[in-house]
Amino acid sequence: MSWDYFIYIALPSVLCWIAGAYFAYKATGYKKAIAFTVAGLLLFFSFIIGMWMSLERPPMRTMGETRLWYSFFLPIAGLITYVRWRYKWILSFSTLLSFVFICINLLKPEIHNKALMPALQSPWFAPHVIVYMFAYAMLGASAIIAFYLLVSKRKVTIDRSIMSLCDNLVYVGTAFLTIGMLFGALWAKEAWGHYWSWDPKETWAAATWLGYLLYIHFRLYRQANHRTALGLILFSFLLLQICWFGVNYLPSAQGSIHVYN
Repeated sequence: MSWDYFIYIALPSVLCWIAGAYFAYKATGYKKAIAFTVAGLLLFFSFIIGMWMSLERPPMRTMGETRLWYSFFLPIAGLITYVRWRYKWILSFSTLLSFVFICINLLKPEIHNKALMPALQSPWFAPHVIVYMFAYAMLGASAIIAFYLLVSKRKVTIDRSIMSLCDNLVYVGTAFLTIGMLFGALWAKEAWGHYWSWDPKETWAAATWLGYLLYIHFRLYRQANHRTALGLILFSFLLLQICWFGVNYLPSAQGSIHVYN
């Protein structure tokens, strides 16, 4: 399946996610919300599998391909949050954010080919990227909630249960972030002979990881200071964005071992 078919799969997937978000607000729409969201995910994943088979490699090399995974994992993060904590609006937010990344891919299509440099021909390549994208989705969901709370609750006491939701999303996201970094270290050892080199990408990855650890420790000892904690989530998410794609625009990253194009 080529990239030309993306729009024909992405738009029906988004419509399913919109339907799921709609039914989430209905009193008896719980099962329909799950069904439509899962249907959209299966449809979207079919395109990823088709791309994988067409390219004869995991579609994870270019920025457009990683956006593809992020668009897939965001509704998963929203669905997990909805099923576990029953926050109705989370499906709407995850759908909206996923739609933004889909639109970016539609407006800025990238060249996809079968070429894969030797460093990427590793069994650690796929699990490293997939685990990272899921972590990014969970942490993205926590950032959405943090922003929502900071904007809408300026003069209202922030509900502890919603803060617990932020905590749980960060816990899960940071756990997968840690696993992704370990996979990356094993991959680096296989490809370049060392686990860590303080490459610009690795440096910002470490900064992101430390940012979320700071949030976790802050919450352990300053549980009543909600607004500062929410600010730490947004700060850490900013670090994540720099690590993900912002670092590619830094002069120091032009010779990075993580630049594959």
